[in-house]
Amino acid sequence: MDLVPALQEPLKKVLGPATAKVMAEHLGLHTVGDLLHHYPRRYEERGQLTHLADLPMDEHVTVVAQVADARLHTFASSKAPRGKGQRLEVTITDGSGRLQLVFFGNGVHKPHKELLPGTRAMFAGKVSVFNRRLQLAHPAYELLRGGDDEGEAAESVESWAGALIPLYPATAKLESWKLAKAIQTVLPSAQEAVDPLPGSLREGRSLVSLPEALLKIHRPHTKADIEDARARLKWDEAFVLQVALARRRHAESQLPAVPRKPGADGLLTAFDDRLPFTLTDGQRKVSREIFDDLATDHPMHRLLQGEVGSGKTLVALRAMLAVVDSGGQAVMLAPTEVLAQQHHRSVVEMMGELAEGGMLGGAEHATKVVLLTGSMGAAARRHALLDLATGEAGIVIGTHALIEDKVQFHDLGLVVVDEQHRFGVEQRDALRGKGKQPPHLLVMTATPIPRTVAMTVFGDLETSVLDQLPAGRSPIASHVVPAADKPHFLARAWERVREEVSNGHQAYVVCPRIGDEDDDPGKGAKQSKQPREGDADKRPPLAVLDVAEQLARGPLQGLGVEVLHGRMQPDDKDAVMRRFAAGETDVLVATTVIEVGVNVPNATAMVIMDADRFGVSQLHQLRGRVGRGSAPGLCLLVSEMPEASAARQRLNAVASTRDGFELSRIDLEQRREGDVLGQAQSGARTSLRVLAVIEDEEIIAEARQEAAAVVAADPELTGLPGLRTALEALLDEEREQYLEKG
Repeated sequence: MDLVPALQEPLKKVLGPATAKVMAEHLGLHTVGDLLHHYPRRYEERGQLTHLADLPMDEHVTVVAQVADARLHTFASSKAPRGKGQRLEVTITDGSGRLQLVFFGNGVHKPHKELLPGTRAMFAGKVSVFNRRLQLAHPAYELLRGGDDEGEAAESVESWAGALIPLYPATAKLESWKLAKAIQTVLPSAQEAVDPLPGSLREGRSLVSLPEALLKIHRPHTKADIEDARARLKWDEAFVLQVALARRRHAESQLPAVPRKPGADGLLTAFDDRLPFTLTDGQRKVSREIFDDLATDHPMHRLLQGEVGSGKTLVALRAMLAVVDSGGQAVMLAPTEVLAQQHHRSVVEMMGELAEGGMLGGAEHATKVVLLTGSMGAAARRHALLDLATGEAGIVIGTHALIEDKVQFHDLGLVVVDEQHRFGVEQRDALRGKGKQPPHLLVMTATPIPRTVAMTVFGDLETSVLDQLPAGRSPIASHVVPAADKPHFLARAWERVREEVSNGHQAYVVCPRIGDEDDDPGKGAKQSKQPREGDADKRPPLAVLDVAEQLARGPLQGLGVEVLHGRMQPDDKDAVMRRFAAGETDVLVATTVIEVGVNVPNATAMVIMDADRFGVSQLHQLRGRVGRGSAPGLCLLVSEMPEASAARQRLNAVASTRDGFELSRIDLEQRREGDVLGQAQSGARTSLRVLAVIEDEEIIAEARQEAAAVVAADPELTGLPGLRTALEALLDEEREQYLEKG
């Protein structure tokens, strides 16, 4: 009998259509197997209370606490019958903090009878702020009957797995305890889970079987049960993902590629001869690694990661020139039009007459550098497409417009992808499919990535790291400006901007929102990936259009202030960037469109408004736009968050170090990993559920070795049917692909 289908049973057959619909829509759970792999976020012990002091804003939470006080208020209301409305306020406590629950209207009667002082219960709802106090409005709740009486409480708590109550990632429509009951219903099917780990690996590491791990994670009797289960399930996640990546590496190593070696006295030599500076040791070392890969007869797959301003673009350009030297074409794929135009400008500037192939005045070894974006006019686009198809253009720079079917290359030899986290594997493959043989691939990222994340997310790529800044780069001083506590600090920030401008320099002001939204301005707040603590008035994030107007009329009156954001027409964006680069504009008020690649050496100051709305890596990226010339840079992080808040601690960390690798570790520790790893880890099916990429460095490294050995011995995994099944679930085409990273 084939046992696998038990876990593939649709949830609507087991739990009913209504519950299954909520699970599918809100949690991405479709089958019994999906639900069994929806693990508890944490566990509550009987008699132990949650830390109410640590509640995150704007998130759905489940807490176990005791009612301290309950009061029913009556107030005048036109909506209520007899003109009187009712509001029930219940205060719950856990010893670490207090939380207010609020019920209105007809919803007060049941809780008024049940939530008496001394009652213990589980409460679930979304944390908000009212009158500067944390509250849950209309929370769902489940009584833990019997208060602290051990005998009675045991009976109630037993239905949530004995002594330990699992609390699940939940939604407003499906509370944690309802999920727990649904999981109890399907838990017997765990016995039929087919184990993906080879027996030798499991025994060698003393790991429990998969059915046992599923049972222990959902119905633990002791903390040791949870540890056993997590140790085993972490290995599953690390190993199955690393096998997927190892198979990808193996398949690609079997593909043929044209070796691309630069000529002895060709374009690359001519370019190097006209460089006004010498390469750093790091740039030389990384270039050697890239040139060695390009010279082989199978495709290079390399990740080039480096600090902000470490000169990645120069290294990538030298690789592109080497390929052009060998008779091929090279293409650079950028995530935005602003960045594509910026790269095109800087490449043409760096190459000078070497970029004027086929033109009067072009140098002997010159080639043509062509820009291709979605918003180009028809005539310019036709011209660019012709240059690509004939091979006239040796270097092509563009956006995802390069992936379209009608784009044909004469002989595509190298694909450079800038800012990999914004492109998916599929887009990468679509572009690589345009070569007669698979082209070489170089992926650049300016976000320094800890080694484990690189192994997890970019495991199909070899990694080169540029951690040395070129000579002549200036230091950047970073300071937090506490606008609410010390408003005069903000006034001083604008004075500093004026001082920089009067010294002949320029400045950026960055805001989280554009400000031309048609609907509710509060919508902009959703852009923030960081929870907001104590933001009582819930004002929307500051907007480019509003801030630019206020600055031009107020503290920066008389200076040339312009705006730049993503919804402007491409030609307008380009014109603004050109004026700023030429020094015609003093202050550029922008969104994060300037986050990567924008290079204006004369810009020395940056003021980031509502800096707490941005992630650590993003702030580090933004800061890298200043101090690119010989004058020192200044970055001011403006925030209204209180000094004790986690948001301020995050900003202090950014201000205190320029080490991007250190900051990326802080980022991972402070935020959900899904935010950092991009879509690869978001969504229920595909997330890293128990594996933490920072803490579990050893497991990931060992899993990578084990996976490579398994794939080398049996690339098709014919002897490991359980592993094949797990891989199929991981790479399920119908849902968001696990390895899709953008």
